[in-house]
Amino acid sequence: MIKTFLPSEVSTGAFHQLMLGTISPRPIAFASTIDENGKVNLSPFSFFNVFSANPPVLIFSPARRVRDNTTKHTLENVLKTKEVVINIVDYSIVEQMSLSSTEYPAGVNEFLKSGLTELKSDIVKPPRVKESPASFECKVIEVKELGDQGGAGNLIICEVLALHVNGRVFDEHGRVDPFKLDAVARMGGNWYCRAQGSALFEVTKPLSTMGIGIDQIPSAIKNSKILTGNQLGKLGNVEELPTQNEIDKYGKEPEVSAILLALDGDPDSRHEELHKLASFYLDNHDTEGAWKVLLQD
Repeated sequence: MIKTFLPSEVSTGAFHQLMLGTISPRPIAFASTIDENGKVNLSPFSFFNVFSANPPVLIFSPARRVRDNTTKHTLENVLKTKEVVINIVDYSIVEQMSLSSTEYPAGVNEFLKSGLTELKSDIVKPPRVKESPASFECKVIEVKELGDQGGAGNLIICEVLALHVNGRVFDEHGRVDPFKLDAVARMGGNWYCRAQGSALFEVTKPLSTMGIGIDQIPSAIKNSKILTGNQLGKLGNVEELPTQNEIDKYGKEPEVSAILLALDGDPDSRHEELHKLASFYLDNHDTEGAWKVLLQD
């Protein structure tokens, strides 16, 4: 049963929690700023992402506090100084990042409270977080207020002036290795997500090929009681189906021929077992083999 919620019919706090619980995981902007007197502030925000590469633009949003409609020091600082450093959070500093979110009085340096290290930036005045795997020095090009009530966001639109990446997160090809980055993201409530281990998986992007699409999959396969939507998506991402010669040749493979011979007079059971085998192949990234199995039926 689907539950429907209208913002006008529930409290701001309740809708806020529903949004944060369902729109997740969210990357974290660990923002360092300074006030007009040069005092440093460091605070995390999970309303954050990249929105352009040319020019390079990041946007994060310090929302007005739901409980009392006050604004955060980060917002006040960028309105005055127009500069910010957005640091990426990895697992090694997640507890220190969380500690820095404590609502200390204005002027308190969260670098000191969290035990993180200030690193002088090259272009902007706010410092970088030395322990962060990547830091973006930014100038603030616009702050767009989305409302004046508690919970209203303030889109801080930032142009990246410099990007610093710790060499330890690169692979042998010079690309950022997600396993080495070990990033964390925000979920709802007290929950976070670590981009590591079995949480990471690859999906082949259909950029250089044009898949046939699920609509072109034969009905007997498309309506399978065994195959999942994700598995059908893999099948639909191939450019063309195997030839009959390839299908016939594959039918002699031990795993396939055993099913065909044992269940020759039982088409329903043969269909089910072939789909189970194809499902196994798909889960092990052998889409071509799965097609050759399925087309035996």
